[in-house]
Amino acid sequence: MVALQVVSFVAGLLIVQAVLRSAVHTVVVPRGEQTFLTRKTFLAMWVPYSLIGRRQRTNADRERSMARYAPLTLLVLAVTWAVSVTVGYILMFFGVGAHSLRDCFYLSAASITTLGFLDPKGPWEVALAYSEALIGLGLVALLISYLPTIYQLFSRRESEVVKLDVRAGSPPTALEMLTRFQRIGWVDRLDDTWADWEVWFADLEESHSSHPALVFFRSQRPHSSWITGAGAILDTAALSIAAIDLPSGPQARVTLRAGYMALGTIAGLFGVAVVEDPAPNAPISIYREEFDLLLDRLVEVGLPVKPDREQAWRDFAGWRVNYDRSLLALCALCDAPPTPWSSDRLHRITRPTLLRPRWTIAPPDTPPSW
Repeated sequence: MVALQVVSFVAGLLIVQAVLRSAVHTVVVPRGEQTFLTRKTFLAMWVPYSLIGRRQRTNADRERSMARYAPLTLLVLAVTWAVSVTVGYILMFFGVGAHSLRDCFYLSAASITTLGFLDPKGPWEVALAYSEALIGLGLVALLISYLPTIYQLFSRRESEVVKLDVRAGSPPTALEMLTRFQRIGWVDRLDDTWADWEVWFADLEESHSSHPALVFFRSQRPHSSWITGAGAILDTAALSIAAIDLPSGPQARVTLRAGYMALGTIAGLFGVAVVEDPAPNAPISIYREEFDLLLDRLVEVGLPVKPDREQAWRDFAGWRVNYDRSLLALCALCDAPPTPWSSDRLHRITRPTLLRPRWTIAPPDTPPSW
């Protein structure tokens, strides 16, 4: 009996330790870390939501359903913490000699809720009840402080995403952004655009690596997403450098670097193997034929395109290879709405699931032809 009580106490202590580790790393630590309990909760909640999303008839209905995934999962995570702490303390109360599991349940429930409908007996039970009450109040305080922070960061992120809908369409694409800038006579002011997006990418890296749950918060418009918007901006900057026959300042290159570093950091946090310094001619998910077709469309709207398309393709592919893998993986992770050159080419990527918690990413079919 003594051995059983020792095992019970140790098991309960390990459960409570796992909950505290999950809560602290999710809410308190400045740089978010994927703990077992948090990761499994998000993966478990993804199962019903992915099924619900696939059964929706329209993209708007699907986005409306999927928008509830991240907020509800955070609430479920808080409930999971509370239930796990209760179970852990049931085992610890049993380990210090509380009589039956039923009595231990009453003691644990009374302690975590601070209702006090059952008095602990003996110094060990009093100490456990006091510590459980502190943990319960602490979890509530963490949740109350965490949710406003999440929504403040979400609002800051989405302000630029909404602005992008006006400039690059919904879903946003590099072709649409360059076309609209040409029509309104803003092509020569592209450099003024990149400075704001450099700041946005820096803020994105800090906020989404500190609070990884933000990755799953969806945009308010059904065809928009923070990750497809990021891809559109990076593609536009890469095209302006590689293919548009106009002077380009250093800001576009700085923004590109800020962008692919941000996406790489966020993707790495979720277990994506990101190559920090890929070869310039490594395979990418964009085909040369797609690139040439886009340049033809740009010529049709009056944009000056560099005559040496072979060199333009090499330059564009050399930029795109830095963020291609991260972009597609994050599109798969977020289940982003279909968008050209990003979430429309996820057939090679399988995101982690509850039973298979590893990424499966096949290489692109063919490398750039150079």
